[in-house]
Amino acid sequence: MIRSAAAAIAAAALLATGPVQAEDATQADRVAAFAKLPYWPGFWVSEKYHDTTITGTAPQRPAGSPPLDRLNGFDAPWNAEGKARQAEDAKTRGSRGADGWGYPMMMDAATPFQVMITPEETLIVNAYGETRHIYTDGRELPAAEDMWPTVWGTSIGHWDGDTLVIETVQVQSPAIYFHGAPTFSEDAKYHERMRLEGERLAMSITVEDPTTLTGPWSKSITYLRETGFDRMIQMDFSNDRTDYSDGVGTIDPPKD
Repeated sequence: MIRSAAAAIAAAALLATGPVQAEDATQADRVAAFAKLPYWPGFWVSEKYHDTTITGTAPQRPAGSPPLDRLNGFDAPWNAEGKARQAEDAKTRGSRGADGWGYPMMMDAATPFQVMITPEETLIVNAYGETRHIYTDGRELPAAEDMWPTVWGTSIGHWDGDTLVIETVQVQSPAIYFHGAPTFSEDAKYHERMRLEGERLAMSITVEDPTTLTGPWSKSITYLRETGFDRMIQMDFSNDRTDYSDGVGTIDPPKD
């Protein structure tokens, strides 16, 4: 009887310590996983728009500076369908406001974003609360019947050394959400590579969309840390005062 009681106590002790040890092991694994990941602190903005003022005017770059790529798609290799979509979009581009940046334009904007990296996913969040979830936990893209077009699409990724490799699909045609965005179809596939290069965050992107393009379209965007920010202030996008009526994007003064 005594031996049975002792065995029961020992078993209870093992059960009590088992979950704690497992939890400790999990936490230790996560600490180790975090230690292997890059760290990209700061408030990043496309180099083209670095130090843009409240008027929407970016500083003049030094004479002779190489041109910086844009993601507006004006130079994309459009096929007949793509050209037709571009022409139709141009009819209202200067007279309608935007609902936000959306993807891919949030990756080429005057609005700063942060990059938060965990072992399971990387989040890219800008000052308007627009968020990309890039899952890096080894999962594959969901089945076709479990996806539908959204403003920011569905993304998975993995780490190739210190480079984040991203695949994004099921993006609602970007021009619906933001005027001046490319008129890709919802079947477009976006391939990105992001890595820190010195004080710059570098991103290369290739878009494949047989519906609107004659072939792949590739661009490279670099980002700099925007100065003057001590925190991320989240705003809504209800005060869109952008004006493209003169063919040049400006920001109108408040009406009140």
